[in-house]
Amino acid sequence: AAGPGGPGQLPAVRALPVRSPPGAEEPGMEAEAQELPLGCGGEGGSPAAGRSPEGEERGEPPRASVSNGSDAESGKELVELKVIWNKNKYDVKFCLDSTGAELKQKIHSLTGLPPAMQKVMFKGLLPEEKTLREIKVTNGAKIMVVGSTINDVLAVNTPKEAAQQEVKAEENKKEPLCRQKQHRKVLDKGKPDDVMPSVKGVQERLPTVPLSGMYNKSGGKVRLTFKLEQDQLWIGTKERTEKLPMGSIKNVVSEPIEGHEDYHMMAFQLGPTEASYYWVYWVPTQYVDAIKDTVLGKWQYF
Repeated sequence: AAGPGGPGQLPAVRALPVRSPPGAEEPGMEAEAQELPLGCGGEGGSPAAGRSPEGEERGEPPRASVSNGSDAESGKELVELKVIWNKNKYDVKFCLDSTGAELKQKIHSLTGLPPAMQKVMFKGLLPEEKTLREIKVTNGAKIMVVGSTINDVLAVNTPKEAAQQEVKAEENKKEPLCRQKQHRKVLDKGKPDDVMPSVKGVQERLPTVPLSGMYNKSGGKVRLTFKLEQDQLWIGTKERTEKLPMGSIKNVVSEPIEGHEDYHMMAFQLGPTEASYYWVYWVPTQYVDAIKDTVLGKWQYF
């Protein structure tokens, strides 16, 4: 039944569905959906897909970085180097932005040479803190490395020690001083007639009188006077007397005279080298130790 309103009120009744349920399509909705970015909110743009337009935008960059990861690795700028060490050559590709310290680690892996024992040179000593780019390393650059491995050092030291022992052995084999030419010309004159008598196998204190009747290197007569109260040794010849403080004498050496072991040849070192030795020949053996003790002090034996 049309009701009391008559036919003229039917359009008003039909106009009530303007407040339609949320699921009903309204004019213009399809056009609004087409204006959203592609992929935002999933197919059909429904929020039920669990992705908002903002979430979709945040998801894009991670997918791009994963797909291009290998490109990023290969994108490092490498430089080709020729590393030369111990007559060996190594062709190396190395990152241009790596430091000298990192290059040393690479050299270690190639040669076994510890970084601390490496001297790496490229236009001078390679700075560890700077990159290869900063020091302008280019393709084909030659990197010179100097250094020895621990095994090399040990291998070298062993022959050195053996060589030192051989030198000592040779020194021990040297001919006695009394056979050397410089001393023979004095000793060949024979024992002086007025030399003081010797006593073998006995050590005596210094006499209160000068030791006389001996020769010096030039073959002239010499006497030794020990002035203990002045801490001096007087070396007297016919021409002059040298008064030497005991403390100025660096060393005293002596050796028995071959064939006349009851007498010694003795030298007083007056300067820094052996060239400063003052030689005295035919010193009675019983006074040798007393002379050394007096000049050098009892705590020093040579």
